[in-house]
Amino acid sequence: MSRPVYLVDDDEAVRRALVLLLNTVGVGVKAFSGPESFLAALERLPPGCLVLDIRMPVISGLKLQEHLLALGIEWPVVVISGHGDIEACRRAFRNGAVDFLSKPVDEQDLIDAIQKAQDMLASAERAAAERAETAVLLASLTAREGEILELIARGFTTKEIAGSLELSPRTVESHRASLGAKLGTTSAAEMTRFWLQAGQAP
Repeated sequence: MSRPVYLVDDDEAVRRALVLLLNTVGVGVKAFSGPESFLAALERLPPGCLVLDIRMPVISGLKLQEHLLALGIEWPVVVISGHGDIEACRRAFRNGAVDFLSKPVDEQDLIDAIQKAQDMLASAERAAAERAETAVLLASLTAREGEILELIARGFTTKEIAGSLELSPRTVESHRASLGAKLGTTSAAEMTRFWLQAGQAP
């Protein structure tokens, strides 16, 4: 578990116990006594997963979860509570919580939930890196190559692309070859994947 874990709980005894547990299994954890101190440090924190208590004074764990989403921060969240109810559970999951655990927290359940959260964060980071790489590749295309890529992604054949752009099939094939060289693939399916990854769905 290489990603950091941020524990936000106003109960000092719980914080100490969970920090000790997580450190024992090799998880790097930074504890905060409440959402206020976490938010004050937020801009200096690398992406990680959150373990949030629901019931805290001033700002609840669910409110913090919603606030982070409003900021565009979608770090995975594990919610813990000694007073959980069905509605709170539903609300947490609607906001994308990985798991909802009742206090006293079962140690293995918490470790498993954090592992799942770390896996989700790693997957999200890989997807973001792929999208960024794809955006760079697409930026290298000429305007005409971009038009042809869009039509390929829409399922057009070479003949249909030629008719749509008023080009000869040979010219379209030449552009497709250039596209293949820049994108590293001549597969229509792979080209479509590139297009979709860049958020430019046909």
